[in-house]
Amino acid sequence: MTSGRLEAFSDGVLAVIITIMVLKLNLPEGVSINALKPVLPEILTYILSFIYVGIYWNNHHHMFQVTKRVRGGVLWANLHLLFWLSLIPFATDWMGENNFAQWPTVIYGIVLFMAAFAWRILQRIILKKNKDSLLASAIKRPIKEWVTFFLYIAGILLTFVQHWIGVGFYGAAALIWLAPDRRIERTVEEES
Repeated sequence: MTSGRLEAFSDGVLAVIITIMVLKLNLPEGVSINALKPVLPEILTYILSFIYVGIYWNNHHHMFQVTKRVRGGVLWANLHLLFWLSLIPFATDWMGENNFAQWPTVIYGIVLFMAAFAWRILQRIILKKNKDSLLASAIKRPIKEWVTFFLYIAGILLTFVQHWIGVGFYGAAALIWLAPDRRIERTVEEES
């Protein structure tokens, strides 16, 4: 089967995730610029989470652009990824409303780690069925993935020292992935 339906379903789920996150934002009480101060943690958390969902959407598109065969295992692995991504609105809301408190920030990091882990599982299952694919040539060395795992684990652990350190590590992981996965883009260009 081709990946079109899987991509369409995933796009819909990611759109709902973003919609839920924006609907959970509290409006400032008042009309002055100072009225934003109490909701600033929620806004900052929303921005970080929006970036993360955007990163997954963008890289998901690139990954399935070079995936020719999709089987049941890929469908289940994709659902596993979407499950963890669907928890981002919950973690975002909890962390933002509690001013980046320790446990909400730890849970946010765990959700990010598990989404990254689910992404890696999805990649591995796709590669099993598409050993000669452009994806296989593009991600021979998953350095970015391993650095990301390290940043999440360090962020989770360092949140117990100071919660802003954890948030900083989560932000650093997002910065690594802001640009689409160039490995896939380069491989597609080389093959054209």
